[in-house]
Amino acid sequence: MSFLATNLSRVKPSPTIAMTAKAAELKAAGRDIIGLSAGEPDFDTPENIRNAAKAAIDAGKTRYTAPDGIPELKQAICDKLKRDNGLDYTVKQVSVGTGGKQTLYNALMATLNDGDEVIIPAPYWVSYPDMVLLAGGTPVIAEASLEANFKLTADQLEAAITPKTKWFIFNSPSNPSGAGYSRDELKALTDVLLRHPHVWVMTDDMYELLAYDDFEFCTPAEVEPQLYERTLTCNGVSKAYAMTGWRIGYAAGPEHLIAAMRKIQSQSTSNPCSVSQWAAVEALNGTQDFIAPNNEKFVRRRDMAVEMLNAIDGITCPKPEGAFYVYPSIAGLIGKTTPAGTKIDNDQTFATALLKEKDVAVVFGAAFGLSPNFRVSYATSDAALKEACTRIQNFCASLT
Repeated sequence: MSFLATNLSRVKPSPTIAMTAKAAELKAAGRDIIGLSAGEPDFDTPENIRNAAKAAIDAGKTRYTAPDGIPELKQAICDKLKRDNGLDYTVKQVSVGTGGKQTLYNALMATLNDGDEVIIPAPYWVSYPDMVLLAGGTPVIAEASLEANFKLTADQLEAAITPKTKWFIFNSPSNPSGAGYSRDELKALTDVLLRHPHVWVMTDDMYELLAYDDFEFCTPAEVEPQLYERTLTCNGVSKAYAMTGWRIGYAAGPEHLIAAMRKIQSQSTSNPCSVSQWAAVEALNGTQDFIAPNNEKFVRRRDMAVEMLNAIDGITCPKPEGAFYVYPSIAGLIGKTTPAGTKIDNDQTFATALLKEKDVAVVFGAAFGLSPNFRVSYATSDAALKEACTRIQNFCASLT
């Protein structure tokens, strides 16, 4: 009998973290690696947020807090949701976790029983299916194609729902594709959900503020208020506020669900870092003036990556509405061979050969549930991104 839990055999390590770690290992060994695998901004945390953290330390706010967040941060979250999304929540309806991942995980652990199904559109963030599996549920993958700009249709959602469905996980703008659903596109999905009152909605709005051009973000409970009582609206400060390492995420939903999530967190990590919580209060309440200039840089990088990747024969790269990723297809490269003799028979082989032969780290599409693609994070400097895309162009041109 194995010493390890059998449930652990259902999941795999995060491929994005694995690729980032491999790139760091090669770089430490002296290789000129350009990493496009990590999903975090290359900007520093804004000064006002850093100063709030320093002030919290100096004020001695370094002790345990309530298990799922200080009242001041919960109120700041309620104010943000009302201000930006038109959603009314009380502090009793808010849970603060150690990053957005923990709030999602807590909700799944608190609600899933054996046999419960969770609908996950693909391409998806790598952790969704594995968190469902760890909680004892069954992921139901609904593929959103390149032709549909990686967006799930109402018919696809309808077809995926069964009597066993408990959750629908919704992420817009998306990791890994950057695809953002318009209000009309989201309304078509919420109309389906209204017909199935046993299905709850878990939104991952982490990239809400990273929206470009004329795209306007919206979230399910905002679009369809009738879904309010069965929606968990999840978000965090990691991406737009360049606070990935601070580890603060949050969720708002019905009190009984939040209480269940609190119970789990009280017996696992307990409270998120106290100093990080005070920094997050400033992030949500303080100036937002840095977001627009940062987004201008992201748009410039997005457009560069899309143009350079689409110039490659065999690659198709849609222009996304938000986040800081592109998700190009390599369908036209399958079957070709690298100068080192590696046959490109899938996207994992492509990403491995690209790292080995051109020192560029990307994440293969199978990790996100939709192939043959790869994910590029353009949350890096313009110079590094241009050089990386040039190397990808040269690599693809060398294939025979």
